[in-house]
Amino acid sequence: MEKMAESICGMDCCNECGRKEDCGGCRKTDGHPFGGTCVAAESIRQGGMDAFWHLKNALISEFNALGIPGLRVDDLNLLNGFFVNLEYPLANGQSVKLLEDNNVYWGNQIEIPGSDRCYGLVADEQYLLVCDYKCNGTEPRIICYRKRGG
Repeated sequence: MEKMAESICGMDCCNECGRKEDCGGCRKTDGHPFGGTCVAAESIRQGGMDAFWHLKNALISEFNALGIPGLRVDDLNLLNGFFVNLEYPLANGQSVKLLEDNNVYWGNQIEIPGSDRCYGLVADEQYLLVCDYKCNGTEPRIICYRKRGG
């Protein structure tokens, strides 16, 4: 008998997650890991697997269309918010986090050619975020944060 995937979308994110015991898994929480929202589960709930793949491919295209030098996106992964929710310093001396720790987002890390920094990409149905940072997410800077579709 074939074992049912722990995730709603069939991706391996539940098996890869170091905090699965805290969460319980995507299927067990009905797509609300850690009490938050999973971008993949929501798109499947609204339009099935076609909507899931459409959103992922649309986000890849939108990131590539930003025209940011050295940024070429070929794939996105499902990432836990607590892993990618960096604290960004603002010009006024304060810091801000732009994401929700309990949500799951589409994202990726892209090395910047000729630099010691990487681009960090995060997206959901509403927003695109591109930042850059040094090793282990240190010295993060917001490159682009915008509402999708505009």
